[in-house]
Amino acid sequence: MSATRRQVLARTGAVGAGIAFTGALSELFAGTAAAHGKAGYGPLVPDPEGLLDLPKGFRYKVLSREGDDLRSGEGKVPSNHDGMAAFRGKHGGVNLVRNHENRVTGKIGVPTVEGLTYDPMAKGGCTALALDRRNNVVGERVAIAGTAVNCAGGPTPWGTWLTCEETEDKAGTNGYTKDHGFIFEVDPVDPHRTGAVPLTAMGRFQHEAIAVDPRRGVVYETEDAFLKPFGLFYRFLPNKPEGGRGSLRAGGKLQAMRVPGVPDLSAVQETGACFDGVEWVDVPDPLAAQTPIRLQDFGPKGITHAQKLEGCYWGGSSVYFVSSFAHSAEGSAADHFGQIWRYDPSRRRLTLVIVFGPSTDIQLPGESPDNICLVPTGGLMVCEDGSGAQHVYGLTRRGEVYPMARGRQNIGTPQEPEWGEFAGVTFSPDHDTMYVNCYTPGTTFAVTGPWHK
Repeated sequence: MSATRRQVLARTGAVGAGIAFTGALSELFAGTAAAHGKAGYGPLVPDPEGLLDLPKGFRYKVLSREGDDLRSGEGKVPSNHDGMAAFRGKHGGVNLVRNHENRVTGKIGVPTVEGLTYDPMAKGGCTALALDRRNNVVGERVAIAGTAVNCAGGPTPWGTWLTCEETEDKAGTNGYTKDHGFIFEVDPVDPHRTGAVPLTAMGRFQHEAIAVDPRRGVVYETEDAFLKPFGLFYRFLPNKPEGGRGSLRAGGKLQAMRVPGVPDLSAVQETGACFDGVEWVDVPDPLAAQTPIRLQDFGPKGITHAQKLEGCYWGGSSVYFVSSFAHSAEGSAADHFGQIWRYDPSRRRLTLVIVFGPSTDIQLPGESPDNICLVPTGGLMVCEDGSGAQHVYGLTRRGEVYPMARGRQNIGTPQEPEWGEFAGVTFSPDHDTMYVNCYTPGTTFAVTGPWHK
């Protein structure tokens, strides 16, 4: 389940691709992962409480579970914990903003709150947790309500959270009273400062995640479409690139990525393959009034699609984004179990950093990488979203995979076991705590231990 750099370079078959690969990894996996010695922190120890298995020396604290009372008194903790981010709080504490990917069938919807509700018929939204320096919950409240299928999103350089609706449902569909498929800005400290205002210029589509270029103010966006035609990778050029809370309401231009000669990213199978001269094409109708954006006419050269575009984050001088999987039986050009791509805006260069799969450079024991975050000590944490027992895996910059956590909450039956996926992995600003969600039953964990061993 590992590959040496020499092996990877040999498989690329091109010096140029190898250089691009090593350059991408040195930036992506900045840190001291090599100090871990053998990959990871050792085998997972079964949890006597039956919630979360961790390596020896690590421990968890349950911060919040669906169905518990919100400390604000606004209602119950909603279902379907998904994307999440951690922000610096008061006196060494942390502020967490957590998505709830509720559809109209959601078991426990986000309570509606005056001034924070977009569409009272929608059950999705976000909750905000305030933690002290010991990860004790000192506050928990609704941060936005009345949104739909809030999957992931991303933090902004000015300390807010952009939550993304992964749906294209319009008013009158599924009982909704307003159009959905937007991004909303959420203030983790005082949500009323941002309210429930859709950032319509950023597009209406099946949003997954975003990442902000802190120097240029450009916002990159992924589209999670697993049925053909597949999703696109977007960038939003804001009219106020200097940023700041509320700045994205001023509008801007939405564009989609075109890689010349590559209509489907799944066709690229060699780690280190890179493409210069990436083009950005204006989206004809960002609001998708009649036609979903991925079906719109981008001219005779077309546009570049990819199946299941999910995680998105900024690292160093580039944006990274994830294709969770590709299945040729569903219309993709080729099969894979996950890709991580890097786009360097200064060079207009796209590089395939990692391919997961049985016949590629790096294998996950499970399948389908979803939410991903950079590890302060080097490498990645990857949330698994597949079948069977669910894990959080670490990935070193040497390409070694190690287990970090395993969920023990069986939501199926002994005959047909099923476990809730992991989501929203993120680290505290001081790098001492990893926060992660179990999607269902909705549970938020704080994991501490010898991260810097």
